[in-house]
Amino acid sequence: MPQIIDQRPFLATKDFKRSIDFYSRLGWQSIYQDADLALMENGASRFFLQNAFLKDWAHNTMLHLIVDDAQKWYEEAKKAKLEGGFEEVIVHPPRREAYGALATHVIDPAGILVFFAQLDD
Repeated sequence: MPQIIDQRPFLATKDFKRSIDFYSRLGWQSIYQDADLALMENGASRFFLQNAFLKDWAHNTMLHLIVDDAQKWYEEAKKAKLEGGFEEVIVHPPRREAYGALATHVIDPAGILVFFAQLDD
């Protein structure tokens, strides 16, 4: 059976440069960028930010990331929100999920829900 080596979802942006700035403040680096696309990388996590916005698409997109410390991601997201002036970003404190994780929920500048989930042992 052929193997999947990587996956790189495409995420909408309401303001392309603003979204790049937001994710950069959270530790991602833009490893490729042109006028309409930015490939963002943080460790094993990679995704494309697309210079395109459809409200229904963005507001129904979720990105679930497995992390080592949901509390620290909460603190980093709050810091990025405050220091970057991202009034539209929503950062929820970590909460216990029924599937066995402590998760911080962040709604990014385009309205995409990002889960920073620390799985239970």
